[in-house]
Amino acid sequence: MSSAPPPPYFWLPKNLQPNDANPEWLNKGDNAWQLTAATLVGLQSVPGLIILYGGAVKKKWAVNSAFMALYAFACVLVCWVCWGYQLSFGNELIPIWGKINVALEQKYLLSPAFTGNFPNATMVFFQFVFAAITLILIAGAVLGRMNFYAWMLFVPLWLTFSYTFGAYTIWSLNGWLSSAGIIDYSGGYVIHLSSGVAGFTAAYWVGPRLTKDRQNFPPNNILLMLAGAGLLWMGWTGFNGGDPYAASIDASLAVLNTHVCTATSLLTWLILDIVFFGKASVIGVVQGMITGLVCITPAAGVVQGWAAILMGLCSGAIPWFTMMVVHKKSQLLQRVDDTMAVFHTHAVAGTLGGILTGLFAEPNLCSLFYGKPGSYTGLFYGFHNSKARDGFRQIGLQLIGVLFVVALNVVSTSLICLLIQLLVPLRMTEEDMEVGDEAAHGEEAYAIWGQGERLENSRISVNDVELGAPRTKESRLETT
Repeated sequence: MSSAPPPPYFWLPKNLQPNDANPEWLNKGDNAWQLTAATLVGLQSVPGLIILYGGAVKKKWAVNSAFMALYAFACVLVCWVCWGYQLSFGNELIPIWGKINVALEQKYLLSPAFTGNFPNATMVFFQFVFAAITLILIAGAVLGRMNFYAWMLFVPLWLTFSYTFGAYTIWSLNGWLSSAGIIDYSGGYVIHLSSGVAGFTAAYWVGPRLTKDRQNFPPNNILLMLAGAGLLWMGWTGFNGGDPYAASIDASLAVLNTHVCTATSLLTWLILDIVFFGKASVIGVVQGMITGLVCITPAAGVVQGWAAILMGLCSGAIPWFTMMVVHKKSQLLQRVDDTMAVFHTHAVAGTLGGILTGLFAEPNLCSLFYGKPGSYTGLFYGFHNSKARDGFRQIGLQLIGVLFVVALNVVSTSLICLLIQLLVPLRMTEEDMEVGDEAAHGEEAYAIWGQGERLENSRISVNDVELGAPRTKESRLETT
């Protein structure tokens, strides 16, 4: 009588043997890293950008600004699983858009994602946090006056009719620009250029803040703003490190390049502030930090370390120049009230990163990431390897990507704002903008007096304010 054959994988420890919850195709290490990376990106938004926005704006807008970010995060998730993910990464409908479908069924969510190393459920969550932060970045351009109910409509409409087009075209395996060979490692185009252009366009349609708010908009809590900035920076470890979809050597390189470029950009911005303005500005270096993070995003795992430093120098200098010099001379930039300078920090820096990627992309690193040897070549390596034609083609694709994203977001964002305007006002009333949070939500961020002015310079002494007592609308208008 023959003995029964041993079970498959009997030689493995029990914790490594496949079972129903751990199928053979699942790579536990990659799955664990992907979920960790997704959580890091989620923390960039909640609480990262919530407290960055809440601290960076005038006191009377702290609650509204933070609330816009929190609402967007929740709304995007529901829309994402119901239709957004499949429009962005599902079966092709047209070369720039997928077929509408849900991402809720058990059979689909527990099946292998396109890499085969982790389930679709992980992929859906990972891509959701990127979609969510894009909408939250757009919010930065319209803080301090957009009607919250208009924002509630804007979020699902823009996700559906703008973000999904960009994501499918540039990131989906069957997308038009993805198939052509564009390089966007982690979202320089899909997230940052899109949010910068869409935010600027939305700011145009919503209109400016009150004149006195544009002239005097002091942060209500710089330390809180710095805490949010710190979460944003550290969370970028997952933002760029998660995009190889594996705990690989390429992920390690992407993480290191991200932080090297960011630090270089911050220091460059700081030096320019000191040289030209005579003071080291902490608000300025936060801007330099953000431009460095944005610039390296399309290139993180496909460029060498020296290129990351050069990109940091460019991202610290060029957006600084557009913000400090070009902005003050441009009538259009002056007319559009971009509260958090999203155009400069994301549109300009994202475009810069995309173009520099086309120059510095190293063929072997591109092969590690895309798995297609010889298909991607930066222009400088094209010259070096006698493949200048391939290098020029790559630069051409990067520029086409810029034009596509700009056109898509100007048109879609304008149409969405015009549609919303038919249903609810895009901006708050002048009277409500005078008051801020209490008019919009019936809540205030701090139980203290004033909008951040120095008390000794005020026309109202502390003794004139009955601390803790409710104020009338008239008294709020007086002290705003």
